[in-house]
Amino acid sequence: MYYFAYFLTFYFQPVQNKADMSLSQNSSSVYPEYFFIIGLSGIHNSNYYYMFLCITYFVTVTGNSLVLLLIALYRSLHSPKYIGVFNLALADFGETNALIPNMMKTFLFDSQYISYNACLANMFFVHFFSTVQSFTLVVLAYDRFIAIFLPLRYHAIVNYTFMYFVFSIIWVFNASIVAFAVSLITRLSFCESNKVNGYYCDYGPVYRLACNDNSICASMAQLSAALYVVAPVIIIVLSYLGIFLALSKITTWEGRLKALKTCVSHLLLVGSFFLPIICIFIATSTNSLSLNARVISTSLAHALPPMLHPIIYVLNTAEIKDIIIKIVRNKCLPVRKNILKLRK
Repeated sequence: MYYFAYFLTFYFQPVQNKADMSLSQNSSSVYPEYFFIIGLSGIHNSNYYYMFLCITYFVTVTGNSLVLLLIALYRSLHSPKYIGVFNLALADFGETNALIPNMMKTFLFDSQYISYNACLANMFFVHFFSTVQSFTLVVLAYDRFIAIFLPLRYHAIVNYTFMYFVFSIIWVFNASIVAFAVSLITRLSFCESNKVNGYYCDYGPVYRLACNDNSICASMAQLSAALYVVAPVIIIVLSYLGIFLALSKITTWEGRLKALKTCVSHLLLVGSFFLPIICIFIATSTNSLSLNARVISTSLAHALPPMLHPIIYVLNTAEIKDIIIKIVRNKCLPVRKNILKLRK
């Protein structure tokens, strides 16, 4: 999965010996051979936290794989809405595999080092899949808005062509933006420290290590925060204002509750994804979090939503729940028959 990012880093970086930590007269940038990830090293009883991450990884991979397989195999789930759910599960699966295995490597092999190119690859994929998650939640909010505000035109507006086009744009656009941001890192010189104050090669902690001008990277980080956090939250809030306006026009409480029930899963997804990010941003801006508290909170904000998303959809979506119940019954029925035969 890292090969595309490796190509990007080799394409954008000047030819230079990355093991050399001193500045060269013929080059404007100098790169370390390794980065040293120190985010979790200062946490007491970190072994328990690593065990928790291992469980989180197993649940996340299993849950999102199940959602992907169900949507791919069952025709009843082949609808425009589930194209969005499929993309969200795929982004969750990708982010988890880009993030947690590297953290577990530190625990299993007591190695906090990551090579320069592997660091950029790790940075690319974690941020890429996170941005896809953010935009996918916006698309799902639009889907719920059209379904409730314009129910008679829903199938004409939200169709297969629309969803395939939107998600194609999302994947290409996000890959381009994140690749450009990663390419800016290759223009920096790291001549003083290679210790990253984070639990993975996060964009902010890495560019702040540079000993030359990193203002472009700082501007890119601010732009990304506005594009992938502020703008999606505003759009989702406006979508639900329209939804609540449409609900107010429904005369019966039963009708309102039935329409609102279709939004419960999405609201839980939005809350689990954006609320931790907003809370961490507020706490960081007020300097109320220590380094260890910030590392744990941000790592949980990355690790928990991909685990919760499939659980939320399985428990709150009737179509997926019915399919799982049928699968379990079909598996259990032959076992019960064999047991009855043995008793006879």
